Amino acid sequence: MLGVTSGAPETTARRLADLGFTPGTAVEVVRRAPLRNPVIYRVRDYEVCLRREQAALLRVAETAR
Repeated sequence: MLGVTSGAPETTARRLADLGFTPGTAVEVVRRAPLRNPVIYRVRDYEVCLRREQAALLRVAETAR
């Protein structure tokens, strides 16, 4: 996880940070809904469900497994 895009509303960026989406945190896709929206992500020790619009605000980089 690299961070939240600079164009994200401040309240949304704060909420994502409160949910654990902070720079340096590992994020893993756990499961996708049948229409690919929403998606469940594993962040730290729990799972978070985000809509596609919310997830689009996250900047991530793939790491080696």
